[in-house]
Amino acid sequence: MTDFRHRIYFIRHGETDWNREGRLQGQRDIPLNDLGRAQAEEAGRRLATLVAPHPLPWHVSPLLRTQETAKRARLSVEMADEGYLLEDRLKELSFGRWEGLTWREVKQSDPAGAARREADKWGMVPPDGESYALLIARLQPWLDTVTQDCVVVAHGGVARGLLHLVGKLDPLVAAESDIWQGRLLVLEHGQHRWV
Repeated sequence: MTDFRHRIYFIRHGETDWNREGRLQGQRDIPLNDLGRAQAEEAGRRLATLVAPHPLPWHVSPLLRTQETAKRARLSVEMADEGYLLEDRLKELSFGRWEGLTWREVKQSDPAGAARREADKWGMVPPDGESYALLIARLQPWLDTVTQDCVVVAHGGVARGLLHLVGKLDPLVAAESDIWQGRLLVLEHGQHRWV
C-alpha cells in the first residue's frame, strides 16, 4: 500500500446494457446506454459542487464506456470534451474467458472456477484474466506518477483497487464494496466517501 498524499475524485463509468444484464464486461468495449449517459452527466455535476474541475488533470481508462463518461461529465460542467489523459493501467480488471457471461452462466460453465472466485475474490485469477492482486500491481506504478489532486474515470474493479491502495481498506472489504454509477468517490488521506 502507498502513502498517497493527494485527493482522487473517482467517477465510475455510467451504466451499459451489459451492466443492466449482469454481464462481466472486463476489458470489452461496451458503450453507455441512455441511463449511463445521464449518470455520467450527473457525476460531472456532483464533481463541480466539490471542486473547480477545470484545472485538475483527468486520468481516464481508454475503454469506450469510460471515455464517453469523461466526455459527458466534462461537457456537463462546460469543459471541453477532450483534454484528458488516457491511461492504459486504469483499464478494468480482466475476466478473461468469462467476459460476456453473467455470474449464473459462469457458475454453469465453470463451477469449480466460480467456487474458487467466491472463496478468494481478491486473489483468484479467472481463466486468461487477472485477479485484484494483479490489478493493484498495475495500478501502483500509475499511482506513483500522480503528483497532484486529480479526477479518475475508470471502472468498478479499479475503484476497489484504489479503495485498498489509497483508502486503506482491507482487500476483502474492498473486493466486496459497492461502486456506484452516477456518484463520486472521493479518496484522500486513507479515507473515502461517496458524494
